[in-house]
Amino acid sequence: MPTIKYIKHNTAKVYKNSSENKILLEALWGDRVEIIDNTPINGRLKVHVRWANYAYIKIEDLGDEPLLELYFIDVGQGDGVLIVTPERKHILIDGGYKRSKQPHGKSAADFVDWKFKKDYRQNTIELDAMICSHCDADHYGGLWDLLNPDEREQKELDTKATNIDTFYHAGVSWFKTEEKSRFLGKEEDGKLHDLLTGKTSIKNALRKNADLKLQGEWAEFLKCIIASNCKVKRLAHNPNANFDYLDGFEADKSTSIKVLGPIETKVNGKPTLKDLGSYSKNTNGNSVLLRVDYGRSRILLTGDLNKKSQRYILESLSGNLIELAADVVKSCHHGSDDCSYEFLQYVNAAATIISSGDDETHAHPRPNIVAASGATGFKKIENDEMVTPLIYSTEISRSYRIGDPYEVNSKNYPTSNGDIDVVLTNEAKTNIRYKHGKSGALNPSDRVKTMNRLKVVDGIVYGLVNVRTDGEKILCATLNEGKSKWEYKTFASRF
Repeated sequence: MPTIKYIKHNTAKVYKNSSENKILLEALWGDRVEIIDNTPINGRLKVHVRWANYAYIKIEDLGDEPLLELYFIDVGQGDGVLIVTPERKHILIDGGYKRSKQPHGKSAADFVDWKFKKDYRQNTIELDAMICSHCDADHYGGLWDLLNPDEREQKELDTKATNIDTFYHAGVSWFKTEEKSRFLGKEEDGKLHDLLTGKTSIKNALRKNADLKLQGEWAEFLKCIIASNCKVKRLAHNPNANFDYLDGFEADKSTSIKVLGPIETKVNGKPTLKDLGSYSKNTNGNSVLLRVDYGRSRILLTGDLNKKSQRYILESLSGNLIELAADVVKSCHHGSDDCSYEFLQYVNAAATIISSGDDETHAHPRPNIVAASGATGFKKIENDEMVTPLIYSTEISRSYRIGDPYEVNSKNYPTSNGDIDVVLTNEAKTNIRYKHGKSGALNPSDRVKTMNRLKVVDGIVYGLVNVRTDGEKILCATLNEGKSKWEYKTFASRF
């Protein structure tokens, strides 16, 4: 087994060799470092860190303490969060739209693939938990990418397989019957009654002769879940019972993950969820709501909760609303203004992470919610400077490298006189045809522009937001792509 260390300072320089000061990259607090050679040279050890297979780092920057790490992945419109615990357990919550429906062709699957293949140098992704906060495509699509053989055939994922111990979901599902092509099952007396539970209920709803069948891509995704042979569980909180926890992350563990929602009630002994009035309100509002605790640090993960569901949660947790308070919160529903200000007040987060995408139709994040996240956040002033609240957005953290096309080359282009090499340099007369689609678009449109009116995206620096903690201090960081350096803020945990 290789020797593993962790970066013990907020940042650390990673050098190309043992003697010169040429910097390959800057490592971040808690980064995993694999020691290749334990013999120091000029105070440096030969290591593997992040994408650098062979590099050098100062001994004084290395420690033995792993951190709780949360990666808020830039998936455009949608959510994707990878949690790595100090015990090196891995939990993936949501994944954005599937890669084939992303304008940039990437989902959370790509980051998780990079993490295991490039950072860990493993050929298989090992997830202790995969969690789908709710049954909308901008949340389960990237999870599906990791399991769907058709997506893996695109050869862009470097790992060979994904193993999952347990798949968790919220229960609300897309169904169909002979009379209805797409709906959420029985709605009666203000309740949703047809909830998926474990593996057997999914298998039953996938049967060809089922009265209530799973529908569409949600059904195809769940087929892949069943084929993976993982355990399957529904998550919910019943206010008349004790709080539930993810398996292996109970209250007595160093990292605990408490289930705060969706809110479940029993009708004739069977679990139901609240009918919030429409399909979109119901899928979003009945999202899984989780709180991750480590030491004195709390992180709240909210799915796509909306104002109606937030009001219902406040009512259901009445007398116990301190459960919602957190140091860090993932903003509900990508910064939508369908949000309860009072709910944000009870959360009182020192840092808010908004996962949103450009070129989408919802105009997220809304300016009033960005303002409300700050106004309701935990305020700390030091040396006449505001330490918290902090607001991060994956969309704002993203950047592009743009180029100007000036020539089109085609080698061995077939013609009636044989194959020839074609070079087109007249930018005003050279037409470029392309597909244009927004995130999740089912039918991208055909477009054409002359070359002089087009730009080339030479590269995308994705807006990943890092959150790390040792249980006492919390660090939030994004990468400054121009300087290849981390921009970070730290503040104390308060629970």
